[in-house]
Amino acid sequence: MLLCTARLVGLQLLISCCWAFACHSTESSPDFTLPGDYLLAGLFPLHSGCLQVRHRPEVTLCDRSCSFNEHGYHLFQAMRLGVEEINNSTALLPNITLGYQLYDVCSDSANVYATLRVLSLPGQHHIELQGDLLHYSPTVLAVIGPDSTNRAATTAALLSPFLVPMISYAASSETLSVKRQYPSFLRTIPNDKYQVETMVLLLQKFGWTWISLVGSSDDYGQLGVQALENQATGQGICIAFKDIMPFSAQVGDERMQCIMRHLAQAGATVVVVFSSRQLARVFFESVVLTNLTGKVWVASEAWALSRHITGVPGIQRIGMVLGVAIQKRTVPGLKAFEEAYARADKEAPRPCHKGSWCSSNQLCRECQAFMAHTMPKLKAFSMSSAYNAYRAVYAVAHGLHQLLGCASGACSRGRVYPWQLLEQIHKVHFLLHKDTVAFNDNRDPLSSYNIIAWDWNGPKWTFTVLGSSTWSPVQLNINETKIQWHGKDNQVPKSVCSSDCLEGHQRVVTGFHHCCFECVPCGAGTFLNKSDLYRCQPCGKEEWAPEGSQTCFPRTVVFLALHEHTSWVLLAANTLLLLLLLGTAGLFAWHLDTPVVRSAGGRLCFLMLGSLAAGSGSLYGFFGEPTRPACLLRQALFALGFTIFLSCLTVRSFQLIIIFKFSTKVPTFYHAWVQNHGAGLFVMISSAAQLLICLTWLVVWTPLPTREYQRFPHLVMLDCTETNSLGFILAFLYNGLLSMSAFACSYLGKDLPENYNEAKCVTFSLLFNFVSWIAFFTTASVYDGKYLPAANMMAGLSSLSSGFGGYFLPKCYVILCRPDLNSTEHFQASIQDYTRRCGST
Repeated sequence: MLLCTARLVGLQLLISCCWAFACHSTESSPDFTLPGDYLLAGLFPLHSGCLQVRHRPEVTLCDRSCSFNEHGYHLFQAMRLGVEEINNSTALLPNITLGYQLYDVCSDSANVYATLRVLSLPGQHHIELQGDLLHYSPTVLAVIGPDSTNRAATTAALLSPFLVPMISYAASSETLSVKRQYPSFLRTIPNDKYQVETMVLLLQKFGWTWISLVGSSDDYGQLGVQALENQATGQGICIAFKDIMPFSAQVGDERMQCIMRHLAQAGATVVVVFSSRQLARVFFESVVLTNLTGKVWVASEAWALSRHITGVPGIQRIGMVLGVAIQKRTVPGLKAFEEAYARADKEAPRPCHKGSWCSSNQLCRECQAFMAHTMPKLKAFSMSSAYNAYRAVYAVAHGLHQLLGCASGACSRGRVYPWQLLEQIHKVHFLLHKDTVAFNDNRDPLSSYNIIAWDWNGPKWTFTVLGSSTWSPVQLNINETKIQWHGKDNQVPKSVCSSDCLEGHQRVVTGFHHCCFECVPCGAGTFLNKSDLYRCQPCGKEEWAPEGSQTCFPRTVVFLALHEHTSWVLLAANTLLLLLLLGTAGLFAWHLDTPVVRSAGGRLCFLMLGSLAAGSGSLYGFFGEPTRPACLLRQALFALGFTIFLSCLTVRSFQLIIIFKFSTKVPTFYHAWVQNHGAGLFVMISSAAQLLICLTWLVVWTPLPTREYQRFPHLVMLDCTETNSLGFILAFLYNGLLSMSAFACSYLGKDLPENYNEAKCVTFSLLFNFVSWIAFFTTASVYDGKYLPAANMMAGLSSLSSGFGGYFLPKCYVILCRPDLNSTEHFQASIQDYTRRCGST
């Protein structure tokens, strides 16, 4: 309450000071006032302000020569026309007349003076202090205007405590939508929030990421520049240069020259100018003077369609101008209304009597002197702005219509408080010449923008509507075929610090701005996500990517599949070997009592054939996708089977040496070997040792199916983990020792009887076994692909085949093809021959 009282006291002092110095014994124009049941106030810039040094707080005298503002004049007449139409209407506010008090707000002081006048009590010249402002009844019920954001903010701040509705036709700053500060403010021009979003979408539409930004020093320009910078940078657009033109800027002064130099040095093709009309004119006069050409100038709605700017000499040479403009609207009958005003006989201005209150901003001598051929021309920009003022008058009228209950056909008359009217204006929703008039929750209009381009045809200027911007959310619709770019071949001008990188190349920032960068290809296994162009991201575990990729690809899962040709060949070879082993076992069983089978080991041959068959069966585990049973059995079963075979081969060769060489020389050892079943005991112990190694291998270094990702970047290798374990090495080394033992024993028996001498065949088979495994390990050291299991299987198959071929195949040949050698007589003759040779030696 104290704050409110202090504010009112301040207002009273201010109005006293303003009025004390405002009486210039001037005349007032009757066109500025109109009596009525309810009064509206209109604040319009009929004249332009001027900079001057003041020594006391006096109101600017607006009616000065050479300061007439044509644009403000059209707004002034639009409000007069609107009130006249409403008073002549039988549907809107029947039996109610609206009056007005119009003020020329050529300066800030004139604006404050006008605002305080409308707050004064009817018939008085002061503001009464009251405890309850809701029951305060000022001279007018609502205010239309003023024009600029600065003046609108001042007026809104003064009117807000009294909740006097204020509808601005030109103040677009977003800050005015803060209802806590300006609860009674409304407007018929779109909020700058949408203008800024539209500009950012426009920049993004054409890929302009490197721009310069210039604004005027008023609230409109500074707040617009700040909002545009925040949104643009948030969308990846960089500001190469930003500056604010001072209010006192003049063409060619040092400040403007500095701005021009920086614009030229920034290297940005696109320059956004968020400025009032007055400073925009100074700016472009400086651009023409500096000969700053070849750029795209993006215009804010304040000057996009202003003849004040297009009239700058030489401006058609600066490049291309795109702009955001309020939608082109027409006030029906405004031109005829102004022409009728120019033709009418105006009554002589009334003198300001001595001692009366004078209004230095309710006078326009130039307006009264207009003739039909000297009146200001009504252009598109002024017509659109005039429509906003016209629409504001109708919004107040419709709100009052609802408040007075005029829907029944007759309006009730009575006292109306401003806050009551404010509530109704906020709710209005009506059609005005096919245009919907309504306000959103922020009391901004439900409207849209046009996207325009300047069009010069010789000395004549016009503009082309390229599209529109609607909200919310803000959406841009542009017909690009209508755009005539000033560059070569009608190409869209580029405005970037660095050109886009090739696909799969990340941006490495080289300066302060993220728009300035170098292009570096993404490494293998990484890709560039379009959502983050500055960092290569790793592919997933099941994916891969080559160098310089913008996407990841699924890895190919590979294993030794059955449908491959290599698999068919190996499968056929292994099956053939298994059949040969089974056939040999049958052949030996049929000829079990023949000398060849008995000399080969008799029943021990079936154990050897069985161990080779077990090893051959284990090789089937290498085909298809690895499974846990296959990984557990394939290598371990092969190692154990081959161990039994080598053990039998070793003990059989050793036993022949004992029989022929040591039975007579060392009879004690021979008898002990025979009595204790040395051959069987050796095979059992040797096989048990390998079994223990394999069990330890399976428990400690359990072979399991695994997905290998490191070998090849684009493949997932399905394999078992046995080849890189210590258990596999131990099992392999043990078989190697047995192979060398068998080789040694066979070599020692190289001089045995011919039918018992197998040194050549066994030696060959064991050498082939060694070569096979040496080849496998050599291959594994240089190749780690999908066919490594095939190489492993081939080494195993070679070992089994060499063992079978070196030991059993010659015996099968004798049984099947040389039955004459498979006789007792032949074997006895061979033994006798060996005995004679030994005796002679």
